[in-house]
Amino acid sequence: MKSVLRSVPPLTGRLRTVIAAGPFLAVIVAFAGIFAAVSGRLPDPLATHFRYGGQADGFTSVQGFLTGSLALFLLLGAVVGFLVQVRPNAPEVPWVIAGGYATAAATGYAVCVTLLSNADAADVSAVRVPQWELFLSLAVALCAGALGRLLAGAAPASPRRPRGVVSRLDLPAAASAGWSRTISSPPLVVLGGLTLGAGLLVGLFAGWIGGAVLLFVGAVSLPLASVRVTVDRRGLTLSPTLLSARCRFRRIPLDRIEEAGSRRIACFAEFGGWGYRIRAGSSGFVLRSGEGIVVRLTSGREFVVTVDDAATAAALLNTYTDRARSRQGG
Repeated sequence: MKSVLRSVPPLTGRLRTVIAAGPFLAVIVAFAGIFAAVSGRLPDPLATHFRYGGQADGFTSVQGFLTGSLALFLLLGAVVGFLVQVRPNAPEVPWVIAGGYATAAATGYAVCVTLLSNADAADVSAVRVPQWELFLSLAVALCAGALGRLLAGAAPASPRRPRGVVSRLDLPAAASAGWSRTISSPPLVVLGGLTLGAGLLVGLFAGWIGGAVLLFVGAVSLPLASVRVTVDRRGLTLSPTLLSARCRFRRIPLDRIEEAGSRRIACFAEFGGWGYRIRAGSSGFVLRSGEGIVVRLTSGREFVVTVDDAATAAALLNTYTDRARSRQGG
């Protein structure tokens, strides 16, 4: 697989957007075709939710199921297309496309199986979906994801740069300074808003148990979509910009810092995604690929945060770290 992906040059942004939208259009066509073929044999309402074991325990009108399914496909396709369009040449885009293919296949398989299971049903409460259909849908999603990753082509190269000589700011001994930047993720803002909206709709029309989960995910995602990164005499601080300045979800004091540097971060290649990430030997807050602060801790681990002007922040952090050591006689 690696040799195939390396031989394919990176695609243009417009072509990647078309490829990303492809599976959702294909699923809509397939769903519409199956609905047209079985519409005269469907009961009303349909069995649309099945508990463990395959028994139906939720029902929806034919029109409601049709409208809701098409709206879901359009919404998912719009979200994936937006994520690709925002930064079409970002290293993580091929994996976003792969996730879109897997999502389209899984949801498309589910709604099509639901239609076919209801066809010719005399008693809608007796409609069943075998458990093996769930495992088959997972296999279909994995195959579709692999196809999407192959069609997305190779990601632009983003080699890791060595940290090299760690710089310091030429700051007078009696002087102090501060550095602050805000890092935001428009896709995460959109996803958080959509999740909150979906939670409200699910709560109003299907029940607040499922809606509460979506509302919680949206409420957690939105504060993390925009974060202020600050370097001062206390160390490195990350605070959500949408909440009070007293709300901090990460602070690294000077006595825990060995040194700081800056380099380009590839969030998917290095951390497997966006957000607060943890892996062996390092952790980080990454909302995009690009320039970032790399802090080596006294424990030997690294902490990474992607933000503009990272070199200045790292230099100031090193200056304050040197001062703290000198005061301690280190």
